[in-house]
Amino acid sequence: MKHTATTIIATLAAAMMLSACEKVSPIGVLVSGTGVEDRVKMSASYFQEHKDELMNVDAVVGDYSFLVGGDSHLTTDGGRLSEMFQNAIDHNDLFVAHLGDVADTKAEYYINLDNIIQEYKDKYIAKNYDSIYVDSLDRTFYYKKNSSYKSYLTKDKIKFNFFPVVGNHDITHNGWALWSNMFHSSFYQYDVIVLQPDGKLAIDHFIFLDSANGTLGEEQVKLIEEGIISGDFDHNTASHKNVSDYRYIFVFTHTNIFRPSSLQFASTFAREEAYYLINRFTDWEVSAVFMGHVHKWDERQLGVTRYITLESMSERNSPDPGKYLVRVHVNADTFNIEQVQMNYKAK
Repeated sequence: MKHTATTIIATLAAAMMLSACEKVSPIGVLVSGTGVEDRVKMSASYFQEHKDELMNVDAVVGDYSFLVGGDSHLTTDGGRLSEMFQNAIDHNDLFVAHLGDVADTKAEYYINLDNIIQEYKDKYIAKNYDSIYVDSLDRTFYYKKNSSYKSYLTKDKIKFNFFPVVGNHDITHNGWALWSNMFHSSFYQYDVIVLQPDGKLAIDHFIFLDSANGTLGEEQVKLIEEGIISGDFDHNTASHKNVSDYRYIFVFTHTNIFRPSSLQFASTFAREEAYYLINRFTDWEVSAVFMGHVHKWDERQLGVTRYITLESMSERNSPDPGKYLVRVHVNADTFNIEQVQMNYKAK
C-alpha cells in the first residue's frame, strides 16, 4: 500500500483540474462532488474486481483483541496516530479500526498518513516476522516467528490490519480522491476464523459502513438487503447464508445513530435510516456498533447491541491526555470493552 509523495500529489492535482460535477480522474477515482451513491458504486466495482484479495480473513487460536479510535484529523503532527499504532503492536491486537476523519484533506497530510502507516507496518513486521534471504531479484522473504508452518511472504504480501471508515472530513475539498487512492473502498467487511478452546471453529464478522454524508444512500441499502455488506452472502457459491452463523458481529461507522446530548450539534443519521439500521442490527444480533463524528463519549444498549461513541483522538480536539481509544477483548463466552489511555501531547 506504499504511495510516494509524487503519486499523492498527482492524485490531488488531477482532482483539482476537474470541475465540481461528477468526473473521473486519470487514475479512475470519482472526485469533487462525489456523493455516497457514486462512492458505493465505485467501491462495489472495486470489490468485484479485487474480492479475492479483499476478502480479508485471519485465523486465530483462542482469544484476541482489536483497537478502535477515530477522528484523528491528521495534519503534520502524527503523534496520536503513531501512539495508537504502537499501542496496538505492543498489545498484539489483531487489527486497528478507525472511525472516520482520519486526515484533513491536503496532499501533505496524506503523505504523512502514508508514511506513518508504512513505519508501523515495518515495526509490526519486525516484531512478528523473521526475514530469511534475498533472492536474485533482490527480494527479502519473511515468515512468522514461532510458527510451526513457515509461509514465506514478500513484504507487500504481509497485512498490517488498519481498517478505516470514511468520514465527512475525508471527502471534503476533493478528499475522496486522496482517500480512495490509499484505501480504495468506502465500505467493506472482514472475517476472523477462531479455533475455540472446545476445538470448534467460530467466525466473527466485522462490517465497515460508508456514512460520510450522514446517509447510507440507496446503493448501500441495496447491498445490505442483498446480503453483500452483512456478509450474508457466499461469493464462492453465490448463495446466501444465515448471519446467525457468526459468533459475534461488530459494526463501524462514522456518523452517529444517537446524539450523546442536546449540546452536540454534529449531524446524526436521519430518523428513518436510524430506525432502519437499529432494526437491521437487531435482526443480525450485532454485538457492538462503534461510532465517531461528534467527539463525545457515549454508551448505551438496545437489546443485545451495545452502541459506543468515541471522543476524538486528535490532539487539537483533545489536547490533554485521556481515554480516547477502546480495546475490545473477544473470547468464546463474551467480549469486553476497555477504554485505553492516550498520553501524547502536541509539542
